[in-house]
Amino acid sequence: MGSLRSGCVSLPDGPAGQAQRVATGIEPLVLTDEDRIAISRRASHGLVRALVAQACAALIAIVISWVVGGGAAAVSALLGAAAYFVPNALFALRLLLGMSAAVRPSPFAFFWGEAFKLGGAMSILGLAAWAGSDWLVWPALVFGLFGVLKGYVLLLMVRKLP
Repeated sequence: MGSLRSGCVSLPDGPAGQAQRVATGIEPLVLTDEDRIAISRRASHGLVRALVAQACAALIAIVISWVVGGGAAAVSALLGAAAYFVPNALFALRLLLGMSAAVRPSPFAFFWGEAFKLGGAMSILGLAAWAGSDWLVWPALVFGLFGVLKGYVLLLMVRKLP
């Protein structure tokens, strides 16, 4: 028949699938243009909310690092936060632009975007370690990175998860 995933039955296309749909009473989900627009709008708002939450978490980590450890710690926290936030924001921008395009990006494009995020984060962290070996405050860098990675916790607190 088909695979069972998350309570949904996948039926084959064509005459065989049509016969199975009639026999089982399962009809495919058909989205209207209004439904697609509403789904895209909600996804876009969710992406923007996640980025804003990550930016707020980064600012909180930077300010705490500055108060506790001074200027070098604040810059280190900024580098740690930027290591994840910058590639993530670029990827989110790419996703937002893809939502407004007539042709939807493939899942392969999503895979490459995730690979770009990982490579970008590793590159920024490597550059920070290489260039800032004299003044870099590692606990503050990790704190800034962790703050951005856990930015969604702010969305959980205000109940605005996408």
